[in-house]
Amino acid sequence: MARTELKLLGAWLSPYVMRARIALNIKSVDYEFLQETLGSKSQLLLESNPVHKKIPVLIHKGKPICESLIIVEYIDETWSSGPSILPSDPYDRAIAKFWGTYVDEKWFPNLRILTAEGEAKDHVIRTIVEGLDLLEDAFVKISKGKTFFGEDQIGYLDIAFGCYLGWLRALEKISEVKLLDEAKTPGLAKWADTFSSHPAVKDVKPEVDKLVEYGKSPEAKYRAAKAASS
Repeated sequence: MARTELKLLGAWLSPYVMRARIALNIKSVDYEFLQETLGSKSQLLLESNPVHKKIPVLIHKGKPICESLIIVEYIDETWSSGPSILPSDPYDRAIAKFWGTYVDEKWFPNLRILTAEGEAKDHVIRTIVEGLDLLEDAFVKISKGKTFFGEDQIGYLDIAFGCYLGWLRALEKISEVKLLDEAKTPGLAKWADTFSSHPAVKDVKPEVDKLVEYGKSPEAKYRAAKAASS
């Protein structure tokens, strides 16, 4: 397949764009990465995703696919050039999708407001940590004692949750709060290191220091939040 037949619209700091890039790497698929300018939307993006007008958008043979986890599923179903991303067992697949929805709808929204102050910040931290405790328990059960949520290889839930690790580490530095604690969540802590160093991940994950630098100014935090929510 020619590189021009597959395009990905995205931005370097978006965890959702990272999902698509990891999935494409796992399948060893070549593609053209078109970076959107933060704070503006290209005509191609507006035409490709007229409903939400957000990244990522995967354009395959001229046809756009939107929403990050839908893109991951599409990549998994379209290319057989690498290992399967979603579990083959219907129950395991349902559980992976359940936790993928949880991290998007319940866990990450709290991480994004970690810069709150006073009692509000304390409440946010407790909520984030409680979520990590739940995910630690889920990891123990789903991984079945192996390396990833996908057991021996990176799977759907690894991608869904792992895309947030850069922002998790960056916000730990900005807020000076340790969230992913090796003593409290040893499984997740080890998983995070292994996931981040995986060949499909390490070249597409944003540098934590760049996220910290970008996230410190009020204007940057606003723009980053918008990009991250795409």
